[in-house]
Amino acid sequence: MSSRQASVFDVAKYVLSRHGAMTTMKLQKLCYYSQAWFAAAQGQALFSEDFQAWANGPVCYPLYQEHRKRFFISESDLTVGSIASLPAETLAAIDLILDSYAPLSAAQLSELTHSEDPWKDARQGLPSSEPAAYVIPVDSMIRYYRSLTDSNSTAVANIDWPEWGLAQEAK
Repeated sequence: MSSRQASVFDVAKYVLSRHGAMTTMKLQKLCYYSQAWFAAAQGQALFSEDFQAWANGPVCYPLYQEHRKRFFISESDLTVGSIASLPAETLAAIDLILDSYAPLSAAQLSELTHSEDPWKDARQGLPSSEPAAYVIPVDSMIRYYRSLTDSNSTAVANIDWPEWGLAQEAK
């Protein structure tokens, strides 16, 4: 196991290896939710790359640069990243998140992010269709997603948090 911190590319490769080719928008949102929920559970970011509050939801610009001009992407399309650098516990955590979010379409995931505070707060009141590149702080993700575990939110109802740190009452 590597001692370096995971990258968004490592996570993206894993998502694509597990779920196959998908739209780049869906990949971005699944990586966002992996970052957000991992951070909420562990109190620290899964990877160092930031997400920005774009009009269609959170986007990690370095990942965007890698898949730019593509609509669909597969694991072999990514020229960087390594699943082997992700510890088994991290893969298990990402699996729990993907089990809840991967069944949703890219449009549903985008709409969901638009209803959540980290994206809305980062946009500083801009209309949802207005272009912007404001960073969504990891601390904002931690606060918001931890607050969902204290509610009856259906967003977390299917995630078995006690296995890796977050107790939740939504079950």
